[in-house]
Amino acid sequence: MQLPVLVNEKIDKLLETTSRSFYPTLKYLPKKTRGQIGLLYLLARVADTIADSKVGETEILLQHLKAYNEAVQGRNETLPDLQALAEVQANEHEAELLRNVPAVVEGLSVYSAEDQTRMLECLDIIVGGQILDLERFGPANEGGGISALKNDEELDDYTFRVAGCVGVFWTKMSLAHLMKLPPDEEALFMERGVRFGKALQMINILRDIPEDLRFGRCYIPEEALDDIGLTPDMLVDDSNLDTFRPLYNRYLDLTNEHLEAATAYIGMIPETQFRLKASCMLPVLVGQRTVTLLRDGNILNSDERIKVTRDEMKTYGRKLLRALLIPGGVKRLLEKNKDVPSNL
Repeated sequence: MQLPVLVNEKIDKLLETTSRSFYPTLKYLPKKTRGQIGLLYLLARVADTIADSKVGETEILLQHLKAYNEAVQGRNETLPDLQALAEVQANEHEAELLRNVPAVVEGLSVYSAEDQTRMLECLDIIVGGQILDLERFGPANEGGGISALKNDEELDDYTFRVAGCVGVFWTKMSLAHLMKLPPDEEALFMERGVRFGKALQMINILRDIPEDLRFGRCYIPEEALDDIGLTPDMLVDDSNLDTFRPLYNRYLDLTNEHLEAATAYIGMIPETQFRLKASCMLPVLVGQRTVTLLRDGNILNSDERIKVTRDEMKTYGRKLLRALLIPGGVKRLLEKNKDVPSNL
């Protein structure tokens, strides 16, 4: 079964407009998995847009989120009406995504039952994490102050639910369509895939602290803050940066450890799968660069959002293509990128 051309074009356009950082990665992916991974991104982005809406009561957002997941999973026949929610989105691209949810969900029909199962399993975990997030932070988002995760265990659980599980999905898709590994290596490949996803989510968390605080959310665990004499509310004041910095650096170190696992993950991909290697390398390169920038930036200053620029993304793309053509180039590029000074 083939998707109608207009639906196919709509999905491609939605991917291009809603995924600034992910779309370049998607272009590198082999065709055998590109469509499935792109579609999962959109399905998850719909849920993320619902959950992150800064208007409306938490209970209504929870109802929309649960109804959406139930419909996509086939446990309910009717998608929720998200038109009203689309109208209040500040980001027009996200509003357009909500207006086109039926087309996104219809995109599932072109893929095999096995691939649909893989996509829906991952989406179910992601939505479960977003529901937990809304239930945990919803009251604060409605004017109740700042709420924080309790401990590192909650932080690790959260990063798995919203990103580590994507590493599982990506790995399953790669093993099903692109490559084979001995059974004793598959478990290690999967474990590193989970850490790959966690690394990218930790970067999001550590980069977006001021914005999350503005909406009553603190992903830096309360127990860890208490150990250094801070509370979530105190992170709003960037004069507390010096006190916060050692703890923040500890989480950057953890993120780097996850990125090292991601680098090892790339090393397990056969050399013949150069497109798959490239699609994995780009987010690692950008992640390494972002961690370097975060080590020196004022990460509590809401006016100083730290991110890799579009020009830097293009530069990484060029470096990546050259590295793929040179024996050992991938490893050297990843090693060299870790040591690039933040002021370059």
